[in-house]
Amino acid sequence: MIRSVMVMNTQGKPRLAKFYDFQTVEKQQELIRSVFGVLCSRAENVSNFLDATSIFGPDSSLVYKHYATLYFVLVFDSSENELAMLDLIQVFVETLDKCFKNVCELDIVFNYSKIHTILDEMIFGGQVLETSSTELVKAVEEISRLESASNSITLVPKSVSGWWNR
Repeated sequence: MIRSVMVMNTQGKPRLAKFYDFQTVEKQQELIRSVFGVLCSRAENVSNFLDATSIFGPDSSLVYKHYATLYFVLVFDSSENELAMLDLIQVFVETLDKCFKNVCELDIVFNYSKIHTILDEMIFGGQVLETSSTELVKAVEEISRLESASNSITLVPKSVSGWWNR
């Protein structure tokens, strides 16, 4: 099971944090700080896989990928494959690139709900649902289309129409 998805910049500011098991806000902030402390102290030429037992408790692993100014992090238990989790980060980033045409940190900051929609289409309740960036983009476009359609529906006030007054 995936326990957490985090995206943070190289200064340690969280840009996205989703926990799939309950954590208080204070605990979430503490975990994010701990993860960043570990990531920023690692050399560029070392493995992207870490044992996260000291941070998240027993049976926890962490995989991360550093793109430009962002760290993409997945925390998971032993039921997940490390390489599959690394690939899931790649799919997430590819999907973001397709949705935002060369994604950057500001896209994540200013399109928070769309980022969560993408993530929710990929992972639900800590379980991986979709691993195809093409399918994810289709789903996100459909959700955006439906949201646009529902936002364009206008209700006519009773006094203007009056057809139901008869």
